[in-house]
Amino acid sequence: MRRSITGTAVGNFMEWYDFGVYAYLATVIATVFFPGNGSGAANIVGTFGILAASFVVRPLGGAVLGPLGDRIGRKRVLTITITIMAVATTTTGLLPGYSDHGFWGGVGVWAVILLLVTRLLQGFSTGGEYVGAMTYVDEHAPDRKRGMLGGFLPTGTLTGYVVGAVLVTGLTAGLSDDAMQSWGWRIPFLIGAPMGLIALYMRLRLEETPAYQNLKTEDRVTEQGAAHQLRRTIIDQWPQMLVCMGLVLTFNVTNYMLSGYLPTYLSDIVDVPQTDALIIVTVVLLILALVVVFVARLSDRFGRKPIMWTGCGLLVVVSVPAVALMGADAGVFVVFLGVLLVGLMLLCLNSTEPSVLPALFPTSVRYGALAIAYNISVSAFGGTTPLIASGLISLTGDTLIPAYILIAAGVIGAVSVYFTPESANRRLPGATPTVATKKEARYVAKVGTIEDPDSAGTGVTETRPPEE
Repeated sequence: MRRSITGTAVGNFMEWYDFGVYAYLATVIATVFFPGNGSGAANIVGTFGILAASFVVRPLGGAVLGPLGDRIGRKRVLTITITIMAVATTTTGLLPGYSDHGFWGGVGVWAVILLLVTRLLQGFSTGGEYVGAMTYVDEHAPDRKRGMLGGFLPTGTLTGYVVGAVLVTGLTAGLSDDAMQSWGWRIPFLIGAPMGLIALYMRLRLEETPAYQNLKTEDRVTEQGAAHQLRRTIIDQWPQMLVCMGLVLTFNVTNYMLSGYLPTYLSDIVDVPQTDALIIVTVVLLILALVVVFVARLSDRFGRKPIMWTGCGLLVVVSVPAVALMGADAGVFVVFLGVLLVGLMLLCLNSTEPSVLPALFPTSVRYGALAIAYNISVSAFGGTTPLIASGLISLTGDTLIPAYILIAAGVIGAVSVYFTPESANRRLPGATPTVATKKEARYVAKVGTIEDPDSAGTGVTETRPPEE
């Protein structure tokens, strides 16, 4: 289990390390890869436009890699995604610039095209990475500990973003502008090479999940044609996919509001110094990384839905006070409290997401259905959150727009949670019970399920003992 967690979390680390590095280096990238000698508004828009393109291609990655994971296995696809991701990150650090920046010289508009290609590769691989990691860990984890063990995935995600932010901040502080534009910006991307080799080694040591290995022959999509797999993956699963998309919308709007937009909001709208804004958001993300596994463990004891209800309730009730604190002009600490409140909303969602979403789908189509639903929602609602928030503020002049967006996400999340089955202390759909101790094994042998039919709130027993 330890090998499974580290082997999957390292991919999430790399994914968000790359995202954080690109976002924090946006002004330098705008100067290096676009015409002119500065990071003007047009260049910044182009830089974030390329980042947005990586989100657009994510559904394609999910549609290809997810069903492939149901056909050839989770481990093989996770090995493919980490390889593509490492190559894309490393190659970005080797690209020539638009004009004379760097040791390659300038290649004009080809610099922009090459940057776009690496970002598209990154987005394509990401389409199968995080959902594959969630599926893999959940299919390995004991039923009574799935929440806690799944909580290590957002730990890798948050840590990757923090490490990327700290590294770029250190380089920016220690190097001159000319040095950063010439070669300094390449360092964080080139570090992706040794990271990728380590991650690939760890992925190659993984074993296929028991749930996938134990699938009956007649249930495997490898035994059917592509049209039949499409029907089983999408048409048969559309109610669960809608619920999944609603949950993912709520999580990602909150996530990208915090990590992708609040640094800009604090510096441009609230007039917090840019360095202070970056530090505030980074500290909040670090706090979340330290406590997310603890909250995920609580979901094993009290259930996933109570924690998700709490997160949605906070989004609806506390978003306006949180954003108001950020703009209260009462000092950096008060701004920090406002950002921390948004972080607490996110904590209730990202701590439960890895153990909730895979449990919506049966084993035979879990990877594919989850990848398609997840990435459509991320592409449509998550990656566009900063753009929508900044556009509405420019249009209306209302600085509480981020709060209104969070409230809308909370309402959608509450509706989705209502239709979400409780998955704590339950086996995955289509899988046999998975236990961690001999005591649990004896219990399953006696009762026929991992669930406790005599305990209030755990639901009814899914199967009778002779059917196990």
